[in-house]
Amino acid sequence: MPDAALAEPALSPPRRPSVRFMFSHPAHLVALGFGSGLAPFAPGTSGTLWAWVAYVAMQHWLSPWLLGTIVALSVPVGWWACTITARNMRIADPGAIVWDEVACFWIVLWVLMPAAWPAQAAAFVLFRVLDMAKPGPVGWADRHFKGHGWAGGFGIMMDDLVAAFCTLLALAFWRHWG
Repeated sequence: MPDAALAEPALSPPRRPSVRFMFSHPAHLVALGFGSGLAPFAPGTSGTLWAWVAYVAMQHWLSPWLLGTIVALSVPVGWWACTITARNMRIADPGAIVWDEVACFWIVLWVLMPAAWPAQAAAFVLFRVLDMAKPGPVGWADRHFKGHGWAGGFGIMMDDLVAAFCTLLALAFWRHWG
């Protein structure tokens, strides 16, 4: 009979996100987009909408330098938060983790602004389509950077960083030739 200490640990089932889970660790609160990732339908879209509203609100209260600093810090903080939360949920890329959408849409808005509501809405729709459909380079990043551990959080963020870049590239073409 094998030694019990050497036996493989039983795999625990994935954890479902809840308000209690979200408040159990600061990383969960961030990764779940301060609750927007708990939406029962389309949490990624809910997280992106939260990002849009939060950005517009921050823009009214913060200096451009401080806003840029928050946007820049949102990526490494997101890497940390997504890594811990995915590990604790026991899923490589849980749908409830929406900080990747938040941080990356903030990047889009930071570059795009000031812009009228139609341009912001176009950026929102384009970013969501690229994030959901994962065409070309977005899909490549999604397939190649998934994983657990510290690479897990990076993988969760990476496809959205590529989607943000592609969104900005498409908007630049639209502004130049539109």
